[in-house]
Amino acid sequence: MQYPKSVQRLIAEFAKLPGVGKKSAERFALHLLKAGHRDAASLARAAAELHEGLKTCRVCGNVDEHDPCRICADDKRDTSLLCVVEEVGDLCAIEAMGRFRGRYHVLGGAISPLDGVGPEELRMQELVQRVKDGGVREVILATSSSVAGDATCLYVEKLLEGTGVDLTRIAFGLPVGGEIERADPNTLARALDGRRRLR
Repeated sequence: MQYPKSVQRLIAEFAKLPGVGKKSAERFALHLLKAGHRDAASLARAAAELHEGLKTCRVCGNVDEHDPCRICADDKRDTSLLCVVEEVGDLCAIEAMGRFRGRYHVLGGAISPLDGVGPEELRMQELVQRVKDGGVREVILATSSSVAGDATCLYVEKLLEGTGVDLTRIAFGLPVGGEIERADPNTLARALDGRRRLR
């Protein structure tokens, strides 16, 4: 049996979301169908209003109701620490830890020539300008542990060469509670490379 056109359209829209396959999209659509008009209308309203009250922070590239964003406007944060992330979701993940008290710079993606994303599509020049404006002591690269993340990291490293700032990258490796024998070779290599001195 084929679904009615309206259900097919909804499945197709859900399937456009990252990490959502056809089966998951189908489950989402059928759940909304079963949940009723009120839940479906509430979801539609939330999606429609998503962009209405949001602004992109002109300083860091974060998304917030305010420009500059609440993080950039917070004078209690350490302006000498600048954490470079690929996407807003990465910023949110680091903020959720509650341990980093510096500022951020959101690139808007990672260098990936196969996907047509070069340095010029990212907020690279804004990063250079922030460093040149002074006050930044350390740039922490929090790019993903992937080919694109590594390429982005190398590009930023070259871009900031000679600026005098300390350049660090977050460590990658074994998760807390992870067993060494179950780790893949790349994860284990990252864990060894990211080791720290105990004394």
